[in-house]
Amino acid sequence: MSDIVTIILLFVTLLVLLGAGVWVAFSLMLTGALGMLLLSNAPIGPILATTFWGHSTSWALAALPMFILMGEILLRSRLSQDMFTGLSPWLKRLPGRLLHVNIFGCAIFAAVSGSSAATAATIGKMSVPELTERGYPTNMVLGTLAGSATLGLLIPPSIILIVYGVATEQSIARLFVAGVLPGLMLVALFASYVIIYALLNPSRIPQDDDDDMPFLDKLRATGRLIPVLLLIAGVIGSIYIGIASPTDAAAVGVVLSVLLSWANKSLSWSMLRDSLMGATVTSCMIAFILVGAAFLSVSMGFTGIPRHLAAWIADMGLSPYALLAALTVLFVVLGCFLDGISVVVLTTSIIMPMILEAGIDPLWFGIYLVIVVEMSQITPPVGFNLFVIQGLTGIDILRIAMAALPFFLLLLLAVALITLFPGIATYLPSLMDG
Repeated sequence: MSDIVTIILLFVTLLVLLGAGVWVAFSLMLTGALGMLLLSNAPIGPILATTFWGHSTSWALAALPMFILMGEILLRSRLSQDMFTGLSPWLKRLPGRLLHVNIFGCAIFAAVSGSSAATAATIGKMSVPELTERGYPTNMVLGTLAGSATLGLLIPPSIILIVYGVATEQSIARLFVAGVLPGLMLVALFASYVIIYALLNPSRIPQDDDDDMPFLDKLRATGRLIPVLLLIAGVIGSIYIGIASPTDAAAVGVVLSVLLSWANKSLSWSMLRDSLMGATVTSCMIAFILVGAAFLSVSMGFTGIPRHLAAWIADMGLSPYALLAALTVLFVVLGCFLDGISVVVLTTSIIMPMILEAGIDPLWFGIYLVIVVEMSQITPPVGFNLFVIQGLTGIDILRIAMAALPFFLLLLLAVALITLFPGIATYLPSLMDG
């Protein structure tokens, strides 16, 4: 059986299994086992066992449940209220006014949660009713929330960057640092779009009556942001200056999030129990998918398919830009049907040999991949942010998707910018190397 026929058969098998509702991890394992049966005589059972053990005991993976737990604790605290109170007095001077609360609030929460869906849910619970009541355009309220919540995938600590680092054996600390400047660039792009919209449509932005808040009152309101900003600085700063690994920083982050919740009087035994259960469920799901993806990757190595694909790409003579353009289309299409983590673990075992063959930096490619996956969070039919916002508002998912379309295009622009100027992603990690 030729490689092309085998690849098509395996791809169809995987799609059928996923379409039938089989768990992603089982779908990956079954597809890998089928590939080994067709193209290799290697023993499937022992390889599955050793792969399962080797990847489930990875030290790099230990950071994952702790960062998820930190986000779960802060999700149930009064963080979103504090952020809204602290940000709104200063943002009212910008064109677009309180629409910027969605953008900057999501950016701040992304830096302590690592999850796009959690960011959308937390900020949306506070901002959507408030902004709607004040008369802001519904489409802009929905669009800024859906688009800005994708920052949870990129701004460190990012769950999906941990997944990519484990799957491709890249440094998670360097990936975290590489995500900082692209994350800030996206914040600037989103805020610029809102400013341009407000300047072109001044009549659609309501004018509040409380713009004349005394300066001291603004400072008192801003004080509510200090604890979470210190938490962000402690987690990300300790990684950047090299005094803590991502796993160490995650442990510190959990302790600080508990203290922060205690300080704002939102800590309770029931909240802590719910946070632990939520983190356990999410962590087990991601870890199980990673193990399945690792087995698929190992099985593909035995079949020789990645090697042949890499050689095929090399023979085609595609430039790195042409390869990235083709991969962008592929990832956006996959993102219409799969969640971001599944896209990463499904594709890395096949894509990475091509990337390395083309001479593309795998660290930079990780940031590129996450931005493209961010786009899939706001594309129907499987856009997680769209589902979260629909659950919050009850608005039709297609209307939410249309409201998020400008932010999809801005994410596409971000992909173009980091491709033309790769230093946006690689500059800060290069300072760590120095």
